[in-house]
Amino acid sequence: MTDSQVIREIKDGQIELYSILIQRYEKKIQAFILQLLRTYRMEAYAEDICQETFYKAFKSLDTFRDEEATFSTWLYTIARNTTLSEIRKSKHSELFLDETVQTFQVSLNLLPEQELLRNESVQKVREAINCLPEKQRSALILREYEQMDYKEIAHILNSTVSSVKSLLFRARGSIKSQLETYVHNEHQWSDMKG
Repeated sequence: MTDSQVIREIKDGQIELYSILIQRYEKKIQAFILQLLRTYRMEAYAEDICQETFYKAFKSLDTFRDEEATFSTWLYTIARNTTLSEIRKSKHSELFLDETVQTFQVSLNLLPEQELLRNESVQKVREAINCLPEKQRSALILREYEQMDYKEIAHILNSTVSSVKSLLFRARGSIKSQLETYVHNEHQWSDMKG
Protein backbone atom coordinates (compact mmCIF):
# COMPACT_ATOMS: atom_id res chain seq x y z
CA MET A 1 0.00 0.00 0.00
CA THR A 2 1.33 3.45 -0.88
CA ASP A 3 1.31 6.30 1.64
CA SER A 4 -1.54 7.95 -0.27
CA GLN A 5 -3.63 4.78 -0.16
CA VAL A 6 -2.99 4.34 3.57
CA ILE A 7 -3.93 7.97 4.23
CA ARG A 8 -7.17 7.62 2.23
CA GLU A 9 -8.08 4.55 4.31
CA ILE A 10 -7.27 6.40 7.55
CA LYS A 11 -9.42 9.35 6.46
CA ASP A 12 -12.22 6.84 5.75
CA GLY A 13 -12.10 5.70 9.39
CA GLN A 14 -9.47 2.97 9.55
CA ILE A 15 -7.27 4.87 11.99
CA GLU A 16 -5.42 1.70 13.04
CA LEU A 17 -3.62 1.87 9.67
CA TYR A 18 -1.68 4.90 10.93
CA SER A 19 0.69 2.38 12.53
CA ILE A 20 1.86 1.51 8.99
CA LEU A 21 3.04 5.08 8.47
CA ILE A 22 4.72 5.12 11.87
CA GLN A 23 6.59 1.91 11.06
CA ARG A 24 7.71 3.31 7.70
CA TYR A 25 9.05 6.63 8.99
CA GLU A 26 9.71 6.50 12.73
CA LYS A 27 13.41 5.58 12.58
CA LYS A 28 14.21 8.14 9.86
CA ILE A 29 12.27 10.93 11.57
CA GLN A 30 13.88 10.17 14.92
CA ALA A 31 17.36 10.15 13.34
CA PHE A 32 16.64 13.52 11.69
CA ILE A 33 15.40 15.00 14.98
CA LEU A 34 18.44 13.61 16.79
CA GLN A 35 20.76 15.34 14.31
CA LEU A 36 18.99 18.66 14.88
CA LEU A 37 19.10 18.28 18.67
CA ARG A 38 22.71 17.14 18.93
CA THR A 39 24.10 20.67 18.65
CA TYR A 40 22.10 21.72 21.69
CA ARG A 41 22.88 18.60 23.72
CA MET A 42 19.19 17.80 23.78
CA GLU A 43 19.37 14.27 22.36
CA ALA A 44 17.28 12.95 25.26
CA TYR A 45 14.25 14.77 23.81
CA ALA A 46 14.43 13.03 20.42
CA GLU A 47 11.98 10.24 21.19
CA ASP A 48 9.40 12.59 22.73
CA ILE A 49 9.65 15.03 19.84
CA CYS A 50 9.32 12.14 17.39
CA GLN A 51 6.14 10.99 19.13
CA GLU A 52 4.82 14.56 19.17
CA THR A 53 5.57 14.81 15.45
CA PHE A 54 3.51 11.73 14.66
CA TYR A 55 0.73 12.93 16.96
CA LYS A 56 0.60 16.32 15.24
CA ALA A 57 0.66 14.66 11.83
CA PHE A 58 -2.22 12.38 12.81
CA LYS A 59 -4.29 15.27 14.17
CA SER A 60 -3.66 17.27 10.97
CA LEU A 61 -4.08 14.40 8.52
CA ASP A 62 -7.34 15.91 7.24
CA THR A 63 -5.40 18.95 6.02
CA PHE A 64 -2.77 16.89 4.19
CA ARG A 65 -3.06 17.03 0.39
CA ASP A 66 -0.78 14.71 -1.53
CA GLU A 67 -1.05 16.94 -4.60
CA GLU A 68 1.10 19.51 -2.77
CA ALA A 69 3.75 17.27 -1.18
CA THR A 70 4.53 13.67 -0.38
CA PHE A 71 3.63 12.42 3.08
CA SER A 72 7.30 12.03 4.01
CA THR A 73 8.09 15.63 3.03
CA TRP A 74 5.10 16.85 5.03
CA LEU A 75 6.18 14.72 8.01
CA TYR A 76 9.78 16.02 7.91
CA THR A 77 8.39 19.57 7.88
CA ILE A 78 6.35 18.84 11.01
CA ALA A 79 9.38 17.19 12.64
CA ARG A 80 11.64 20.14 11.87
CA ASN A 81 9.13 22.71 13.10
CA THR A 82 8.38 20.73 16.28
CA THR A 83 12.09 20.31 17.00
CA LEU A 84 12.88 23.99 16.44
CA SER A 85 9.94 24.96 18.64
CA GLU A 86 11.24 22.71 21.42
CA ILE A 87 14.74 24.15 21.08
CA ARG A 88 13.35 27.69 21.37
CA LYS A 89 11.33 26.75 24.46
CA SER A 90 14.33 25.11 26.05
CA LYS A 91 16.84 26.92 28.19
CA HIS A 92 19.61 25.42 26.03
CA SER A 93 20.16 28.34 23.71
CA GLU A 94 23.93 28.04 23.69
CA LEU A 95 25.52 25.91 20.98
CA PHE A 96 27.68 22.97 22.03
CA LEU A 97 29.59 20.49 19.98
CA ASP A 98 28.68 16.87 20.35
CA GLU A 99 30.96 15.41 22.99
CA THR A 100 29.35 12.02 23.29
CA VAL A 101 31.69 9.11 23.65
CA GLN A 102 32.68 7.67 20.32
CA THR A 103 31.95 3.97 20.00
CA PHE A 104 34.84 2.21 18.35
CA GLN A 105 33.97 -0.65 16.10
CA VAL A 106 36.68 -3.13 15.33
CA SER A 107 37.22 -3.59 11.64
CA LEU A 108 39.06 -6.62 10.35
CA ASN A 109 40.33 -4.65 7.35
CA LEU A 110 41.88 -1.73 9.25
CA LEU A 111 44.85 -1.56 11.54
CA PRO A 112 44.11 -0.07 14.99
CA GLU A 113 45.85 3.20 14.02
CA GLN A 114 43.75 3.46 10.85
CA GLU A 115 40.57 2.76 12.82
CA LEU A 116 41.41 5.50 15.34
CA LEU A 117 42.08 7.98 12.53
CA ARG A 118 38.81 7.06 10.83
CA ASN A 119 36.85 7.52 14.07
CA GLU A 120 38.57 10.85 14.70
CA SER A 121 37.72 11.98 11.16
CA VAL A 122 34.06 11.04 11.64
CA GLN A 123 34.02 13.07 14.87
CA LYS A 124 35.58 16.08 13.11
CA VAL A 125 32.93 15.95 10.37
CA ARG A 126 30.17 15.82 13.02
CA GLU A 127 31.69 18.80 14.80
CA ALA A 128 31.89 20.73 11.52
CA ILE A 129 28.23 19.95 10.76
CA ASN A 130 27.21 21.01 14.28
CA CYS A 131 28.91 24.38 13.76
CA LEU A 132 26.74 25.19 10.74
CA PRO A 133 23.83 27.63 11.00
CA GLU A 134 20.53 25.79 11.54
CA LYS A 135 19.16 26.10 7.98
CA GLN A 136 22.45 24.96 6.41
CA ARG A 137 22.67 22.05 8.87
CA SER A 138 19.07 20.98 8.16
CA ALA A 139 19.57 21.17 4.39
CA LEU A 140 22.79 19.15 4.60
CA ILE A 141 21.28 16.47 6.85
CA LEU A 142 18.24 16.10 4.62
CA ARG A 143 20.36 15.89 1.47
CA GLU A 144 23.30 13.76 2.63
CA TYR A 145 21.79 11.60 5.38
CA GLU A 146 18.15 11.36 4.30
CA GLN A 147 18.94 11.39 0.54
CA MET A 148 16.15 13.86 -0.27
CA ASP A 149 16.00 15.79 -3.51
CA TYR A 150 16.23 19.59 -3.68
CA LYS A 151 12.50 20.05 -4.17
CA GLU A 152 11.62 18.05 -1.03
CA ILE A 153 14.21 19.94 1.01
CA ALA A 154 12.90 23.26 -0.27
CA HIS A 155 9.39 22.32 0.82
CA ILE A 156 10.54 21.26 4.29
CA LEU A 157 12.63 24.40 4.78
CA ASN A 158 9.94 26.60 3.25
CA SER A 159 12.31 28.01 0.64
CA THR A 160 13.15 27.73 -3.06
CA VAL A 161 15.22 25.05 -4.78
CA SER A 162 17.89 27.63 -5.65
CA SER A 163 18.00 28.72 -2.00
CA VAL A 164 18.52 25.08 -0.94
CA LYS A 165 21.35 24.70 -3.45
CA SER A 166 22.92 27.87 -2.07
CA LEU A 167 22.55 26.62 1.52
CA LEU A 168 24.19 23.32 0.58
CA PHE A 169 27.00 25.07 -1.29
CA ARG A 170 27.75 27.28 1.72
CA ALA A 171 27.45 24.36 4.15
CA ARG A 172 29.85 22.19 2.16
CA GLY A 173 32.27 25.11 1.79
CA SER A 174 32.20 25.75 5.52
CA ILE A 175 32.80 22.10 6.34
CA LYS A 176 35.60 21.90 3.78
CA SER A 177 37.38 24.91 5.28
CA GLN A 178 36.98 23.55 8.82
CA LEU A 179 38.34 20.17 7.78
CA GLU A 180 41.22 21.70 5.79
CA THR A 181 42.43 23.28 9.02
CA TYR A 182 42.23 19.88 10.72
CA VAL A 183 44.06 18.12 7.85
CA HIS A 184 46.70 20.87 7.74
CA ASN A 185 47.30 20.55 11.50
CA GLU A 186 47.52 16.75 11.21
CA HIS A 187 50.16 17.06 8.46
CA GLN A 188 52.20 19.48 10.58
CA TRP A 189 52.00 17.09 13.53
CA SER A 190 53.04 14.06 11.43
CA ASP A 191 55.90 16.07 9.89
CA MET A 192 57.19 16.92 13.35
CA LYS A 193 56.82 13.29 14.41
CA GLY A 194 58.55 11.86 11.33
